[in-house]
Amino acid sequence: MSDPKYVTSATSWGGGRVGRVATQDQKIDLELSVPAGLGGDDGPGSNPEQLFAAAWASCFHGAVKAIARSRKVDVGESAVTVEVALNGEFDSGFFFTVVIEGEFPGVDDKEAHELLAAAHEKCPYSRVTRGNAEVELRVVS
Repeated sequence: MSDPKYVTSATSWGGGRVGRVATQDQKIDLELSVPAGLGGDDGPGSNPEQLFAAAWASCFHGAVKAIARSRKVDVGESAVTVEVALNGEFDSGFFFTVVIEGEFPGVDDKEAHELLAAAHEKCPYSRVTRGNAEVELRVVS
C-alpha cells in the first residue's frame, strides 16, 4: 500500500439512502433522502449522487487550478460543475454517466479544453471512475 497524504472516513447509519451520513470529524453530518426519481419522497436530505458530484467537482477544480498554475495560465474566477446521472436498474446494475463543465473566464476554448483533459488525467475521482463511467468534458463560455 502507498503512503497516503490524507485519510478520512465516513459512516452511514439508519436506512442507507434514508438515514444519516457523517465524517469521523463531524465536519460533514447530513440527513439523507431518496430522490423522487428513485422512488423516494424527495425529502430534505442529500443523497449519495449529490455528495459524489460535489466531491468530484471540488477535487477536479483543484486539479484544474494546479495545472493552470503550473502552465502559468490565469483561470481567474473559474468554476467546475459535475453532473452525475444514475442509470440502469437494480437487477442489471447501476452505472453513472457524467458531464464535467469548466468555465474559465479569459481563457480561450482550446486552452480550456486542454486544462479539462489534463485535469481529467490527474483528478483521483476521474481516475477511479475511468472505464466505469461515461464522462463528457465541456467548456462553458
